[in-house]
Amino acid sequence: MKTVRLVLRFPQTLIDEPIISEMVKTYDLDFNILRASITPDREGLMVLGLTGEDRKLDTAIRNLKKRGVIVQPLARDVVRNEQRCTDCGACITSCPTNALFIDLETRKVGFDSDKCIACELCVPRCPPRAMELRF
Repeated sequence: MKTVRLVLRFPQTLIDEPIISEMVKTYDLDFNILRASITPDREGLMVLGLTGEDRKLDTAIRNLKKRGVIVQPLARDVVRNEQRCTDCGACITSCPTNALFIDLETRKVGFDSDKCIACELCVPRCPPRAMELRF
């Protein structure tokens, strides 16, 4: 079993189709919607955690792409700007998943994008605005 966190962008033509429901049933996947912004007559955006058998999960993602859904890893859209970060640690207490942490050896702020759920709680807490969301 593997888990992936993805950003899905749905074109306007697919907004009314039960794509996620069909995918979960067909490929026996578990899902967790972390964020969604779907507006009729516009593009839809969903941040989704998916868990399933490796082969089924990979096939499901390929089929999403074939249907016209733009799929990319969440780690590509949630970024910690290393040059801006001052390692003050202000962001750490706001992170509910411990994706942001202090490395005890270096005393620097670390970021584990695999734990991030794109809640954005760290963004306003960061004085130098080192956390960026690109979706």
